[in-house]
Amino acid sequence: MTFPWLTVLGLLPLLGSVIVFALRGRGGKVAAMVFSLVTLVVGVATFFMTGLTEKVSWISPIGAWYALDLDGMSKVLVLLTVILVPIVLIAEWHVGDSSTQNQNAADTTSQVAPARWSSETFMALALMLEGFTLYVFMASDLLLFYIFFEATLIPMYFLIAGWGGARRAAAAMKFLLFSLFGGFVLLLGVIGMYAVSAGAGKPSLLTADLAGLSMGQGMERWLFVAFFIAFAIKAPMVPVHTWLPDAAEQARPGASTLLVATLDKIGTFGMIRFCLAFFPEATKWASPFVLVLAVISIFYGAFMAIGSKNLLRLVAYTSVSHFGFMVLGIFSFTTESIAGSIFYMLAHGFSAAAMFLVVGFLIDRRGSALIADFGGAQKLVPLIAGVYLTAGLATLGLPGLANFAGEYMIMAGVWQRHLVFVAVAVVATVLAAVYIMLSYQRVFTGPATEQSEKHMTHDLTGRERLVIAPLIALLLFFGCVPKPTFDVVNPTAKEAMVQVSMVDPQPTVKRGK
Repeated sequence: MTFPWLTVLGLLPLLGSVIVFALRGRGGKVAAMVFSLVTLVVGVATFFMTGLTEKVSWISPIGAWYALDLDGMSKVLVLLTVILVPIVLIAEWHVGDSSTQNQNAADTTSQVAPARWSSETFMALALMLEGFTLYVFMASDLLLFYIFFEATLIPMYFLIAGWGGARRAAAAMKFLLFSLFGGFVLLLGVIGMYAVSAGAGKPSLLTADLAGLSMGQGMERWLFVAFFIAFAIKAPMVPVHTWLPDAAEQARPGASTLLVATLDKIGTFGMIRFCLAFFPEATKWASPFVLVLAVISIFYGAFMAIGSKNLLRLVAYTSVSHFGFMVLGIFSFTTESIAGSIFYMLAHGFSAAAMFLVVGFLIDRRGSALIADFGGAQKLVPLIAGVYLTAGLATLGLPGLANFAGEYMIMAGVWQRHLVFVAVAVVATVLAAVYIMLSYQRVFTGPATEQSEKHMTHDLTGRERLVIAPLIALLLFFGCVPKPTFDVVNPTAKEAMVQVSMVDPQPTVKRGK
């Protein structure tokens, strides 16, 4: 029997969570960092391993298995998750400290409410979320996937509700209600897939057995709708996106990072892993509608970001726009667009993390996320200003930074089938430049305001540099050297094309007279 690397990878942060809950104090913080770093090492190691599969019979009567696997898409999302968690832990090292709470409470202009629980609790919940998320990305049994899909809601709810703004409880409840509805619809889909599998003979919930399963047209379309609604809520897409800006605005930036950069990727991951594989004909049937929704999400997110008065809300709306790009690439059915969408999941994770965390540094100093409460900060905190600008440029897809390669591949792939949508997407990239540069101008340029001079008394600390440095390095690395990652994800994109029975359009060459 080979060593169960995937099981160990998922269990490490869950075990760490239990230990951190038990230890408390500084020892709990140190234990959380140790477990997150060990998980990082194991996660990076599995990225370079091949043939990692685990399968043990679980509930035989219904054909459920404890089955784990890693394909190219799973590898990059696992890598994203294990990298971001220790960075978030360092960023939120003092999130529940009494000194920080007293400082915020003493500032009458602060919009940051006192924490309900300690820093160690935040870290324990982050590790729990990491473990559940890793299992979601590795599960190759549908029931196992669903269980961990729902399990991620528990730590995320408390991460939103425990730290952040004054209306965080309402935001957490809204997140929970939307997610529970998506989970309920997905459960109906899981039950439907079991019924189809049982009707075909020996029941099985292994994704490999369910892919290509024959079913009637009506059944296939209804099941597709169930799965798609669940994943559209998770992604999120317009019009089921409204929970995200509220949650991101009220949660701590570290929690928002985990939510947007990792957890929400389950939506686009599920569209490729399940919708394309299980319902190829229904996917093609629904693609015109989904493409329109994707374009609406791109534009709606961009326009709302431009009009946002809150920095956290602005970053959340930019992510709505970016998820629209990912969905556009997935449902355009070209190898380039699907591979670009998978790469974009990774790149957006790092750029969104950089944006949320640098905004968090601004909030920790000013006690507010309102753009109007800043002004002229560049003169006072030039390093923070530089990080915000770099992360913003990555977000809008500047060449040399990670998002560019994903955006380019998506547009190149979509161009082959939907020229109009590409033209629309190009306009959206211009809007991205508007909301990034406009926010930079309002927060950092011009003369320093009295409030900025009062609160912006120091630039990036050593701990904050330790948070930002790897994110900027990763944005540059994946921006300048994207090919190795595309080599990893291309097999997944090609398999998805086979599953939906699509081939890439061949270029036409006009011969001269």
